[in-house]
Amino acid sequence: MGRAELLGGNMGTQDPSELWGRSDGGADLLQDLGWYHGNLTRHAAEALLLSNGRDGSYLLRDSNEQTGLYSLSVRAKDSVKHFHVEYTGYSFKFGFNEYSTLKDFVKHFANQPLIGSETGTLIVLKHPYPREVEEPSIYESVRVHTAMQTGRTEDDLVPTAPSLGTKEGYLTKQGGLVKTWKTRWFTLQRNELKYFKDQMSPEPIRILDLTECSAVQFDYSQERVNCFCLVFPFRTFYLCAKTGVEADEWIKILRWKLSKIRKQLGQGEDTVRSRSFIFK
Repeated sequence: MGRAELLGGNMGTQDPSELWGRSDGGADLLQDLGWYHGNLTRHAAEALLLSNGRDGSYLLRDSNEQTGLYSLSVRAKDSVKHFHVEYTGYSFKFGFNEYSTLKDFVKHFANQPLIGSETGTLIVLKHPYPREVEEPSIYESVRVHTAMQTGRTEDDLVPTAPSLGTKEGYLTKQGGLVKTWKTRWFTLQRNELKYFKDQMSPEPIRILDLTECSAVQFDYSQERVNCFCLVFPFRTFYLCAKTGVEADEWIKILRWKLSKIRKQLGQGEDTVRSRSFIFK
């Protein structure tokens, strides 16, 4: 975890989410901050920012270390850095600055500050990553884009949705009946993992419904490196990436998808019907 300064001070006894919202001019709550992701884990934050974010994307989340401590997760090119934000009971600290209200904290980020980590990485905080992203249907293609301008205020920090092509790329897949390995083009959108003969193919060979998937994990049973598997009731799919980093990215985003699906099902939504099928 990166630290811009040594953190200290006594923690308040009240709910930090409410305390951060104290303001002489309003009753803003931390929960109302569009780029606050609550108890999102470190790994899930990395998967989100690496798969859907861009250089300079950032989000705020609860730290796993202690009450009153938060983490600012920031994408810096092909990696994600994490920085502590501390609530002291009277104000909160970030870097070399201290803010008495949530409004002042947000206003600081509206000016797109430059942050430096202990490793020497310099990052401009440009794009707040929204907590709620409404994925469009296949009929929607237009995205709203806000213009860059001077004199920005906290009112300008309404998070805009990142790229919604969740993840795509070539993976090597083991066949079902004939255990040969073939390279296929994979795309992950919403709750569907599709694979095509190649990137230019208009129709997928198969669509896998992730609501039926029970696990995603690294696999060491094959005589190949960088392999992972998806476990379905009817079959386990074995896939291999070119690098370990790429395999890890696929596993992280697929696991995040599964956790979202389980959360939705656990909240009493209707049972999702099976939609996996073979085209040919």
